[in-house]
Amino acid sequence: MEGVAMKLPSFPNAVSIGHRSFSRVRRSSSLSVCSAASSSATISTDSESVSLGHRVRNDFRILHQEVNGSKLVYLDSAATSQKPAAVLDALQNYYEFYNSNVHRGIHYLSAKATDEFELARKKVARFINASDSREIVFTRNATEAINLVAYSWGLSNLKPGDEVILTVAEHHSCIVPWQIVSQKTGAVLKFVTLNEDEVPDIEKLREMISPKTKLVAVHHVSNVLASSLPIEEIVVWAHNVGAKVLVDACQSVPHMVVDVQKLNADFLVASSHKMCGPTGIGFLYGKSDLLHSMPPFLGGGEMISDVFLDHSTYAEPPSRFEAGTPAIGEAIALGAAVDYLSGIGMPKIHEYEVELGRYLYEKLSSLPDVRIYGPRPSESVHRGALCSFNVEGLHPTDLATFLDQQHGVAIRSGHHCAQPLHRYLGVNASARASLYFYNTKEDVDSFIVALADTVSFFNSFK
Repeated sequence: MEGVAMKLPSFPNAVSIGHRSFSRVRRSSSLSVCSAASSSATISTDSESVSLGHRVRNDFRILHQEVNGSKLVYLDSAATSQKPAAVLDALQNYYEFYNSNVHRGIHYLSAKATDEFELARKKVARFINASDSREIVFTRNATEAINLVAYSWGLSNLKPGDEVILTVAEHHSCIVPWQIVSQKTGAVLKFVTLNEDEVPDIEKLREMISPKTKLVAVHHVSNVLASSLPIEEIVVWAHNVGAKVLVDACQSVPHMVVDVQKLNADFLVASSHKMCGPTGIGFLYGKSDLLHSMPPFLGGGEMISDVFLDHSTYAEPPSRFEAGTPAIGEAIALGAAVDYLSGIGMPKIHEYEVELGRYLYEKLSSLPDVRIYGPRPSESVHRGALCSFNVEGLHPTDLATFLDQQHGVAIRSGHHCAQPLHRYLGVNASARASLYFYNTKEDVDSFIVALADTVSFFNSFK
């Protein structure tokens, strides 16, 4: 659900920043493999003194290369994660050995593809502890999953004067669909602002919930602030007035244990490409009774029971919401990603990322003139493993450009599909370094050295 990055010009000999240009220290823009990565997705059982990031690194072939003459340091996993060999192999195996359409064929290839596709659904259900795999609907991405809820549940249930509560820190894909639906239904959107710690104000959210509230749609972990919301408490408050809760879990499902039965949320969405899976597929979790009450989102093949010339009847969920040929190979590869993450263990991933994220925050905050957004980490506050920041007097896209071109460090710059949040913070854009379990402290150190050099370069023109 990450926004489209600004397309930057190519810099064969010089980079122009504002009215200035600088000669490239490294003129090579080639991408070269610096070492062969293991094709095995088996986690090494090295000593515990070796970090998780070091132990899994050989599973990610893409990390073993040079970019612009420097070793690649990939710090953009909040936008999309890299894929381990096991996931790439699963996708290739489908197309190589049993490529076929699902559900409607009786021959071997179709049966095999159907079995693997539905097995992937069961894997996702187990991964988030859904009570039944039929509560998992495959979608193109998390954005489509939210739109499915907005158009199917929202248009059927919201009326003039009903209220939908969100926060100013939501991703655009959790704002725009509800804007469209509110315009069609007359429902009212209400937004919770941030408190002094730059976290959505939970007390204001609680006060805002009333009998008029029909839906609370919020993130689990912010893709900008790195803060997390107490979903279990929010669900209790919402259910007390009969409201439903939708959770954008794109930045939590890949990084921590997410138990939908414990959270008790009515809907939850996540995206494959942020959890080591391929692009082009995500999923919606919905409570069974709600999914059965909702009309179809799209019409066509697969989602029907019977079709007559004057009317149609519809399949039971999840087929009701999966019109047409699905992303079969991508679903199977998502299942392989779930296997890979489960093999490591989500508690282990989360514990490692908390430590690594704190290390990133401490190192980044030690640099002069750096402003990091979101709460400070503490014993009670565990930030997500990312930092959105600005350096005084420098544009974040200039920073990201120089880091990539001169140091091979990949970060993101822009509004991160969160323009309302950036406006609330008083800035147009920010830079963001985001980590995953395949990153290491050495990656963070390389980034900090490169950022210091970048800032020094631009400050030399002042």
